[in-house]
Amino acid sequence: MKKILSALFLYTAVFSFAQSASTKVYESQNYSITLPDAWKVTDDDNIINIFPDNHIGAITISEYHGLNLPKEETKKFILALYKSSDDEKNVKSRNGKKGYTEYFYEYTDQKEKLIWRTRVFQKDKDLFLISVNCGQKYWNGNYMTLFNEAFDSFKIK
Repeated sequence: MKKILSALFLYTAVFSFAQSASTKVYESQNYSITLPDAWKVTDDDNIINIFPDNHIGAITISEYHGLNLPKEETKKFILALYKSSDDEKNVKSRNGKKGYTEYFYEYTDQKEKLIWRTRVFQKDKDLFLISVNCGQKYWNGNYMTLFNEAFDSFKIK
């Protein structure tokens, strides 16, 4: 009985440890995002790129202040980022927290074989753009989960 309980305890401990990936928080003056501990962060002229060592995809964060983009044009702006011919109704919007309007768009680039997920937060003349791009063949299982968890953890301060 002791052997069975010991084996069960060991199995549970190993399984629990394997399921929890260590994370870190990247914080800027205006936002924060939680990402896997081993991922790299670069700052290229205030455009933040977050990616795993194998470079199979990335999360990119840009922020704009004093931007004169009317809300009526934001969906067109998002579609233009990808040169997408999709209808504007494919860009979902809702009123978010802290007075921001949140936009969401998902796009598959068949030519480059990339999955794109984009969120835009807009309030007055402030705009935060966060996007994920990942190779289609990696967009499953663990990478999809890791990218989505980081993407969904983005918070405006």
